[in-house]
Amino acid sequence: MTEKTFASAWDAIEDTAADAENMKLRSTLMMALEQHIRSKRWTQAEAARRLGVTQPRISDLLRGKIDLFSLDALFKLLGAAGLQVEISVRDAA
Repeated sequence: MTEKTFASAWDAIEDTAADAENMKLRSTLMMALEQHIRSKRWTQAEAARRLGVTQPRISDLLRGKIDLFSLDALFKLLGAAGLQVEISVRDAA
């Protein structure tokens, strides 16, 4: 049996490099939103109201249900939260 190493858990789990990159981006954005909500000490209801979504949607976010959030949806939530996203594109290592 050969041992393989991966740059991230997503690289090990996903079938393609593109899928792994998508999941890395989504998880990073979700963690930023979660940190923002917690730093503001918003309840789920308060966060939902401020971000223009339902409380169950915030619950899904805080519980890490990544499969329920597209990059587009996460960018919209970040914008509603008053957060700015900076993107850097470079050659893969």
